[in-house]
Amino acid sequence: QVQLVESGGGLVQPGGSLRLSCAASGSIFSINAMGWYRQAPGKQRELVACISSGGRTNYADSVKGRFTISMDNAKKTVYLEMNSLKPEDTAIYYCTADRLFQTVVGGTSGYWGQGTQVTVSS
Repeated sequence: QVQLVESGGGLVQPGGSLRLSCAASGSIFSINAMGWYRQAPGKQRELVACISSGGRTNYADSVKGRFTISMDNAKKTVYLEMNSLKPEDTAIYYCTADRLFQTVVGGTSGYWGQGTQVTVSS
């Protein structure tokens, strides 16, 4: 089993920045891809960004150029650097992990965190 714990959410003004972190524990040897999804009130969960242990990345169009995902492969910790935040980025952000990159992209990962709230408001 793998446990994922997110941190770094909070309240930020439009145009501001936040950095989310997600640390995996347990059977981390099985993890080769990690990512972030988000869910805003009344909306479906959507992919934000994901990354493989080899450095392959995938970003939602809405965050390209503003968000950067990175991964400490040894620690199985994934980061999401969020810049130029907009009110529409407000959501609960969920960390996810799996053995396969395409599984993370497809949202059918085996492991999910509890989520961290990000609120962008003046």
